[in-house]
Amino acid sequence: MVDMENIPVAGYDRLELLQIADAVAREKSIEAEEVLIAMELAIQKAARSKYGLEHDVRAEIDRKSGDIKLARYLEVVDEIENEITQVTTKEAEAMQAGAAVGDFIIDPLPPIDFGRIAAQTAKQVIVQRVREAERKRQYEEYKDRVAEIVNGIVKRTDFGNITVDLGRAEGVIRRDESIPRESLRPGDRVRAYIYDVREELRGPQIFLSRSHPQFMAKLFAQEVPEIYDGIIEIKSVARDPGSRAKIAVLSNDSSIDPVGACVGMRGSRVQAVVGELQGEKIDIIQWSPDPATFIVNGLAPAEVTKVVLDEDQRKIEVVVPDEQLSLAIGRRGQNVRLASQLTQWDIMILTEDEESERRQEEFNTRSQMFIDGLDVDDVLAHLLVTEGFSSIEEVAYVPIEDLLTIEGFDEEIAEELRNRASIFLTEEEERLNDERRSLGVEDDVAAISGLTPQMLVALGEAGVKTLDDLGDLATDELIDAGNSEGEGRGILAGYGLDESQASEIIMAARAHWFNDEEVIESAAEVAESGGES
Repeated sequence: MVDMENIPVAGYDRLELLQIADAVAREKSIEAEEVLIAMELAIQKAARSKYGLEHDVRAEIDRKSGDIKLARYLEVVDEIENEITQVTTKEAEAMQAGAAVGDFIIDPLPPIDFGRIAAQTAKQVIVQRVREAERKRQYEEYKDRVAEIVNGIVKRTDFGNITVDLGRAEGVIRRDESIPRESLRPGDRVRAYIYDVREELRGPQIFLSRSHPQFMAKLFAQEVPEIYDGIIEIKSVARDPGSRAKIAVLSNDSSIDPVGACVGMRGSRVQAVVGELQGEKIDIIQWSPDPATFIVNGLAPAEVTKVVLDEDQRKIEVVVPDEQLSLAIGRRGQNVRLASQLTQWDIMILTEDEESERRQEEFNTRSQMFIDGLDVDDVLAHLLVTEGFSSIEEVAYVPIEDLLTIEGFDEEIAEELRNRASIFLTEEEERLNDERRSLGVEDDVAAISGLTPQMLVALGEAGVKTLDDLGDLATDELIDAGNSEGEGRGILAGYGLDESQASEIIMAARAHWFNDEEVIESAAEVAESGGES
């Protein structure tokens, strides 16, 4: 066997090889080991081109001396499958004493002189390997930095997408993540928020944003020490990038005003954020656990006179003076839209006159409903509406004590009203069932839990008559609110169903599909077993 330590290296300065590896590693900010592995692969590929691609040729660079060891590896096996890369135990014994199955016989090879083509190939291998190592390093460095603000220099712009040099990596600000009408040129310094880091075929993609709501939150955290220390907490943010924004803050220390701390002395803190966001107007709002108070604060600078909450639907009606209407809505609905995003409530703005008219209309409608349904006079109907009764079902099913609390009502009147309400509901249910049947809605559909007689009639009028018809519907087709003109409105949109309830109804209608499949499968199994016997 040839002593591998003394193999001469053709055309190499050994120490220079290690110096080159160190220089490339420093330049690309990767480990020198990665560069040396790349060099080994390159030498290995060139050697295989010379000695034959089918040979198991391996190269090794000594990490201290820079010596290159080139050798052919032969596997010791009982039965040869590949004569080029394998030898029998008998042949191996002649080459190396004590060789056993599974061992490798190392056959040293002389050094190779790189020709032009071999050198070019080796260069490509090294460049590719170094690039992969660099990408891996970038991903490992930035994958845990999501939700941070980074500084960089604009490298280039392509159709609105901005490539940012972050020093040891590159990030991208996509067109929809930049501030509208902001002009960034190559060489400009820029701050951005890392909202996503993904590993892709072409390397790690670091996605940056200047329009993300959290970008503004992080800027405030940099400018306001109390936020960084956790004394003041940012509860929610809503932005219309480049135009206006709202931020809700809460102080965990009663002695510190959260709004004042964020504004700063003579507005210095908020102005620093405004300057970074290209003049974006920022409303700083004090957060409150009470939804009504929070929403009123969120609609600032508009003044609110009255709010009516619907907690089940997370909707709120806000009443403002006539002269405050345009201020509350804002330009193109901006103020109310941002307030809705900030509070996560659907907000409806009404003037005092509109609210008064609506209340009167609602009062008259409900009064007429009681007059027609319960056969009572105006006085009794008005009393019921005034006391908060909104439907005949409430009169029929509320405890009799609730009716007795109404001024002028005795037990006899209360019982009579309850009886009349029960009779009306029974007759109404029979009428709706008859209407449902006349529309062709099957009894199987009516048996589904959660569907009222009114809903069944609405389904029938929409042409939904069988379990298959109902099962074919999507959730949106049942409960979607539609646009302002009523287009795209769901069949049961007006009945207060939420998404989970609608899904349950649809899945109940589809249940027979799966039962049918089970029957078919069991029949097929029986047929197969009969055929086998």
